[in-house]
Amino acid sequence: MVFSSFEFLFRFLPVFLFFYYTAPKNWKNFILFAGSIVFYTAGEAEYVLLLFVCVLVNYLFGRFMYVNIDEGRGVKQTVLLTLALCYDFGVLFYFKYSGLAGRLPLGISFYTFQIAAYIIDVYRGKVPAEKSFIRLGTYLTMFPQLIAGPIINYLTVRVSLKNRAVTLAQFEEGLRTLILGLGAKVIIADRIGLLWNNIQSIGFESISPQLAWMGAFAYSLELYFDFAGYSMMAMGLGRMLGFEIPVNFRHPYASRSVSEFWRRWHITLGKWFREYVYIPLGGNRRGKGRTFINLAVVWSLTALWHGADCNFLIWGASLLVLLGLEKLFLLRFLEKSRILGHVYLLFVVPLTWVAFAVTDIGQLGVYFTRLFPFFGETAAMVNRLDYVKYMNSYWPLFLLGAVFSTPYPVRIYEAVKKKWAGTIAVALILVLDLYYLAISTNNPFMYFNF
Repeated sequence: MVFSSFEFLFRFLPVFLFFYYTAPKNWKNFILFAGSIVFYTAGEAEYVLLLFVCVLVNYLFGRFMYVNIDEGRGVKQTVLLTLALCYDFGVLFYFKYSGLAGRLPLGISFYTFQIAAYIIDVYRGKVPAEKSFIRLGTYLTMFPQLIAGPIINYLTVRVSLKNRAVTLAQFEEGLRTLILGLGAKVIIADRIGLLWNNIQSIGFESISPQLAWMGAFAYSLELYFDFAGYSMMAMGLGRMLGFEIPVNFRHPYASRSVSEFWRRWHITLGKWFREYVYIPLGGNRRGKGRTFINLAVVWSLTALWHGADCNFLIWGASLLVLLGLEKLFLLRFLEKSRILGHVYLLFVVPLTWVAFAVTDIGQLGVYFTRLFPFFGETAAMVNRLDYVKYMNSYWPLFLLGAVFSTPYPVRIYEAVKKKWAGTIAVALILVLDLYYLAISTNNPFMYFNF
């Protein structure tokens, strides 16, 4: 069951909201916990017990480990933290990297990082161990962000877990955000993603360089609007339930460097690695050499978080090289011209996404020979004008993607959202959402794979 489905929007969500809003205040966490388990079971019944055990194990470790800040941390707390993290990441490793397990449990990469952040913060004394199993379960399994984030620190929602109320204004704002996020998914991402699907069907050996570049840009837009759309829907659903889920994207394609891009893309994952890996390693406080080593560790782990296939390591390594070059000298050069910075970013980022998308290394090499044909031609027959057909079909979506990748539509919407023009705009997007849901087949969010 995914957000972009009639089953979720018109069956699960209305029934859940009825019980949630009519329940007494002290029952709302239980209703949300139970509803989230039902939601997860509908899509992944095989692994719902694994999710429940994750809550139980970390609840017990947190309670046994917690001491007041004034008492400090002893050997007992360190051992318990180590055991808890070994369990959390051991389960993740088993399912994701060992090759011994079957299908990857939905959301395991996200909820593992989220519960690991909780247990580390308890160890550090930043938050007290949660005494209520229901509250901790609600925090970890909250269905708006359970499957693909954003990754939420316990400290962010601790107060709301204990006491929250939903006003009519919050509900309306959340519903609008839900509709707009759904639009990003079904109006832009799913439709422009068909071009990438077509290119895969044709075979990389048979496409022209122009179509290869169109494919790289199409996949870049598909991934962005798919994941950003999910994050917006999570924010909207969270607000409808009385929670403020953090922003996960800030118009990354409007950046002027790869460094800036990754401060704007998947913000909560970047924050997790910065707070729990990069800074504990020393950050940038110990010279350029140590900084580069710390970045190498972070990007190696980021690549492995996405998957163990070689293409993800290539993707992570390419980003590490670009970030290293920017820190050494390139950033100073790019900052001299806004246009140059944007052109540079829009050239290199789609290339990194190609490495992210193509899991077969041989096929990845073929694709790059199509992007840069002067490095070598393939033997297959290539239709030199194939891009004309696809450009005629997809140029409106490229234009739409380019416009909505900038901050300007959001600024316009913020200016009119409380007026009739804003209401009409959201209503029209809702109509389009429902139309494309009705004519499309089930198309899960792309980050469900991670």
